[in-house]
Amino acid sequence: MSTSLIATRFRLCTCLLAVGLALTACAQQAAPARPRITGISHVGYFVSDLPKAIYFWHNFLGYDQYFALNKPGTDDVRIAFIKINDHQHVELFNEPPTAPPNRMSHICFTVDNVEQMRSYLRSRGVPVKPGSGGKTHTGDYAFEIKDPDGTLVEFVQSLPDGTEEKAAGKFLPDTRISSSIYHVGFLVGDSQKSIDFYGNVLGFQETWRGGANPNELSWINMRVPDGNDYVEFMLYRNLPSPDKWGTRNHIALAVPDMAKAVAVLQARPAFKTYGKPLTIAIGINGKRQVNLYDPDGTRVELMEPFTVTGKPTPSSTAPPPPSHE
Repeated sequence: MSTSLIATRFRLCTCLLAVGLALTACAQQAAPARPRITGISHVGYFVSDLPKAIYFWHNFLGYDQYFALNKPGTDDVRIAFIKINDHQHVELFNEPPTAPPNRMSHICFTVDNVEQMRSYLRSRGVPVKPGSGGKTHTGDYAFEIKDPDGTLVEFVQSLPDGTEEKAAGKFLPDTRISSSIYHVGFLVGDSQKSIDFYGNVLGFQETWRGGANPNELSWINMRVPDGNDYVEFMLYRNLPSPDKWGTRNHIALAVPDMAKAVAVLQARPAFKTYGKPLTIAIGINGKRQVNLYDPDGTRVELMEPFTVTGKPTPSSTAPPPPSHE
């Protein structure tokens, strides 16, 4: 083979390689990046008696309602917004659950760019309804999808003229038993599918796993990629009975001193109405906790954000229960 022919082939290969690298770079640039997911914005629950639910959250736990949405064409409240802090709240839906016995309506995460989140999820093959992502009744950008178990997952971007920003610094009484949502737990039937979705797609990071039974996993904690809040997968071998769903689909509030928090709650007049003991226990994760229940049996877990020993509790190495389709 002549020297000139070798040189020509070399230049051709070099050119093809450059084109290939350029196309790869363009493809990488075209793929939308995931925006920041900074924390849990809110969680919603269906309640059977709104005044009783508000009494529980306001008179017993010490929170204020900062906003309400009425049912169309009426003065009846459809959703009451209970403020935890300037960036977190609980939504109480004054209507029957859409999929009983599940009283958890949805969980919502804060993102810094809703439109980018929509594009990113679509690029990862996640179904997003066309047009989803407009302004909500609270004045923020938001849209919803479903996770592998059918749990409704919302993403929200707060706007300056939204109700949350307008209420900044307000509705924050000293009576609040906690100033932050620590985590939200919900039933998960296939741990690997949920890890793939929350971990591989959304970028959540696993922080701990444990089990009531040392031979089988019960919980997996996954932290948001750009904050400290986390979700807790509530695994199961057999689907819980209807009266146990409220225990599994729960919200956890962080408290720095459990003994003090219990004393505060016991001193409130609403404690007599509540009518249940407040028992401090040390969980498998090594953290003090107290379980409370709203009038419909939805668990509100108070938890210290540190272990009693000050050292991390090792994760369980037990296998998860069999997956459920």
